[in-house]
Amino acid sequence: MGLLLTTPISRARRLARRVKGDPRSPLAGRTVMVTGASSGIGEATARACAARGATVLLVARRAEALDRVRAEIEAAGGAAYCFPVDLTDGEAVDRLVRRVHAEFGPVDHLVNNAGRSIRRSLELTYDRFHDVERTIAINYLAPVRLTLGLLPAMRAQGFGHVVNVVTWGVQVKSPKFAAYIASKAALDVFGRIAGRETYADGVAFTNLRFGLVRTEMIAPTEAYARLRALTPEQAAETVVKALEDRPVTVDLLSARLLELANVVAPRLTDLAFSLADRAFPDSAAARAGSSGRTAPEVRSPSRD
Repeated sequence: MGLLLTTPISRARRLARRVKGDPRSPLAGRTVMVTGASSGIGEATARACAARGATVLLVARRAEALDRVRAEIEAAGGAAYCFPVDLTDGEAVDRLVRRVHAEFGPVDHLVNNAGRSIRRSLELTYDRFHDVERTIAINYLAPVRLTLGLLPAMRAQGFGHVVNVVTWGVQVKSPKFAAYIASKAALDVFGRIAGRETYADGVAFTNLRFGLVRTEMIAPTEAYARLRALTPEQAAETVVKALEDRPVTVDLLSARLLELANVVAPRLTDLAFSLADRAFPDSAAARAGSSGRTAPEVRSPSRD
């Protein structure tokens, strides 16, 4: 039966532990790699996993920020190790995989969290194809390469789990996010297909489709300041539950309803989103970076 009943059994075990007052987590003793671990969701997830007894491998570009996170985790009694890597550098990713396997053996859980968000209308993207290229590089190509590097050892040991932090936009199809959502949708589909191919080996894939999370990534969009959003810590609790339960997807009821509307009444939802598109114009940051290929890029910060 393999993974068929993994999620309901895991949830039942959590309830049993809660009733018994047992603090142990299925993550205790496991190795968890978190990308984009220097800030935001990744940092909060690394802390939460370490607090549950996991050995956390911190991956991001910013070495100093990773050292800070590692030191704070260790000060709290956890175990963490730093791996400063530019995930868009394919050879660097391959070296990371070799080093981790040599020092730690197979990784049990991988959280593909590092990413880039760009909110910019098509009208302002005509001369900015590099927005598409850079978004795909970190949101799709990088996590796929890392996943493919770690998968053989996961399959060989008969256990593994990959959590892809994507977005509810893959269901909603929000205007001004064509480059960002398309890259995340590619990762979402990759995860679903990979999960079917690795099912018999005990390796699960989870697509975590978040709504708004209050991180540096959404700061340049003024309209988001008025909207409700999760804190990084709240988002991290969702990631941890996904790591413990290994569901296929985690998403929002509102996103499911909008996804259904896109199927049942596509033109009507096109009209609704067209009106919303006009009501929420491009941010000042998006407009400032759209004057031409030679203009300095102004974008939302990456989760790395």
